[in-house]
Amino acid sequence: MTTSLISATTPAAGGESKNQGTAVIVGASLAGLMTGVALARIGVQVTMLERSRALPRSGAALGGVNEQMLQRITGTDHPDNATAGRSVAASVQSWMAVHARLRAAVDADPRIEIRPRTAVRAVGQDVDAAWAFTTDHQTFRADVVIGADGHRSVVRGSVAPGKPDATFAGYLIWLGLTGEPALRPTRRFPRNVDILDSDDGILLGYPLPGPGGSTAPGSRQIGWAWYDAGHNDLLREKGSVVGNVVRHSLAPADIPEATFHELADRARALWPDPWRGAILDCIDRRAVLGTPIAEYVPDRLVNGRLALVGDAAHVPTPMTGSGFSASLHDAESIAAAVGEAMGATPMAQALRGYERERLPGVRSMVESGQQFSRSFARAAA
Repeated sequence: MTTSLISATTPAAGGESKNQGTAVIVGASLAGLMTGVALARIGVQVTMLERSRALPRSGAALGGVNEQMLQRITGTDHPDNATAGRSVAASVQSWMAVHARLRAAVDADPRIEIRPRTAVRAVGQDVDAAWAFTTDHQTFRADVVIGADGHRSVVRGSVAPGKPDATFAGYLIWLGLTGEPALRPTRRFPRNVDILDSDDGILLGYPLPGPGGSTAPGSRQIGWAWYDAGHNDLLREKGSVVGNVVRHSLAPADIPEATFHELADRARALWPDPWRGAILDCIDRRAVLGTPIAEYVPDRLVNGRLALVGDAAHVPTPMTGSGFSASLHDAESIAAAVGEAMGATPMAQALRGYERERLPGVRSMVESGQQFSRSFARAAA
């Protein structure tokens, strides 16, 4: 089959300022979206290659995200005075709401083009450019290729070929999301994040707005994340973990009925309401996702004109609560480096400046989370 070559050099329609170079971003999740916005803001023409993938429908949430951070990267206030999409607890944001906010900023920027259903199989570079090869035999060429393709990054294999894989941390997180109407009226609705610890796991529970962003009583939701090191055999049996590498999450259809019954019994014994009720509601509806946790301590973030951001670059346990802020700083720092390269500085040299700025901090972030992971997994062994 013939391979088509696509150069990301044509200025987007409606752009007013001078084009300041081109970038291909592999991945359009949070880190990719933030990086795209940051680059477009300095005049870079951005092509984002987004593999077809359903958004999470679980209770996934982000800690350490506030309205000021979102305003900083999107450049806009929330359309509903920064109330819709925000958790009742200000320290936690709905993953879906944050993604929607960032995606809206991307869609509004004429310098950013998103190519959906475009899976990248390899990347490459020479002295003049970098490129991404897709599974449907297209080649996207630009001044820089940035991997924002998550913990199973394809781009990482070309940036750090000696260390291409994130590794299994030794436990999973069960995730669920329950609407407030499903809870009995006698159960209190939480106002803040709860962290509950037992000999058999750790539970994070958090209040979230309703699907439409409402925080009115009766329309809200409860999200929960149950850290569990007791089902590693199930992860390996289902192929979610192969060797020491995380491959995929456990969808509800992957979870045996016996496991659902076991989780229900444990929830009744371990956790108080309203979290117990929320977990049991999710189990009754078979609306539970099991996510094995991966970790990656980077040794490098760039190789020539190739670079990594977000979970492609560094994968901490969610317990650190630092993943979003680290990705935001990655986006801003790499945009500054690419901007420098649009002047007199060679791209590879400018990207090495990005690596020098970000590498020590993100290594420390992941390593601090590993201390928790090792202790938690060891205790459950």
